[in-house]
Amino acid sequence: MLQALPRISRRRALQGSVAALVVTGLLLWWLLPIEESSPRGRITFSTGVTTGVYQRYGELLDKEVARDLPRVAMELRTSEGSRQNLARLVNGEADFAIATTDAVAQYRRDGLPGGYRLRGCARLYDDYVQLVVPKRSKVRSAAGLRNKRVAVGQDGSGVRLVSNRLLTAAGLDPERDITPVSIGIDTMPERLRKGTIDAFFWSGGLPTSAVKNLSKRFEIRLVPLGDLVDELHAEAGPSRHYRSAVMPADAYPEAQDGEAVPTVAVANLLVTTDAADARLTEGLTRTVIRSRDRIGKKVHAAQLVDLRTAIYTDPLELHEGAQRYYRSVKP
Repeated sequence: MLQALPRISRRRALQGSVAALVVTGLLLWWLLPIEESSPRGRITFSTGVTTGVYQRYGELLDKEVARDLPRVAMELRTSEGSRQNLARLVNGEADFAIATTDAVAQYRRDGLPGGYRLRGCARLYDDYVQLVVPKRSKVRSAAGLRNKRVAVGQDGSGVRLVSNRLLTAAGLDPERDITPVSIGIDTMPERLRKGTIDAFFWSGGLPTSAVKNLSKRFEIRLVPLGDLVDELHAEAGPSRHYRSAVMPADAYPEAQDGEAVPTVAVANLLVTTDAADARLTEGLTRTVIRSRDRIGKKVHAAQLVDLRTAIYTDPLELHEGAQRYYRSVKP
């Protein structure tokens, strides 16, 4: 004979329902912590000229931010380069930017407004200084540029900064001993091809698409610059951020004839200011490190972004948000 099941009182049923709701709430809290804690807002990212590595890196990073930080909208702004990027940061026209370490050091050394407010998020990749001439050119060193028409970068660029230093190290006055042409990598290749300039300086990750494309339709050569490093270091100050480097033979195969080219390199930093939101800065720094391999497939220079070296943002101290990220992943 079947026994009757015990009746559940209304009070006990209500208690059970409340307990179920509490459990469900706790489960949702555990399942959605990232969504609830993810930063939100709009940021402006200042990059570089349209055909440069800064801009391409920014475009790819924008896609990574859309995936990793869905509540953050990032706007890209092209620029003349590092020096303009730094000015935009301190003027509030940009929230994040890329700049070379020598440009940052020079900005602070010159006592320009807001320099003390600049903060680092990550050391990214190195720029390689490239002096490009037609293959038939007689120029074999920077000193050989005397009386030549030389594209030295735009006024707000890091290229202008390093080209002036290299010319000085080679014993040339950047204003008197050459004819300086203030243009960027977006127009330098075509001007060289047409013969309206004799050479151009460029500082960027390897390979730079504009230089690579030029090498495929016009015979060019890369002039060695490695012999100038000691002279640069003798100047001290911001010049200490330059180092000896070698462009591998396969950087621009058509231009190098299988030979590596000694040159000068300088590190790039992801830069912000002390006003940047800590949670947002932490999130963006995390995305930069995590996206290295995906971005590196299209921007080869980005393959050098590394967690072990990213924290070295000299001459800038790390932003509080970046510090949080590095502490969270410290072994």
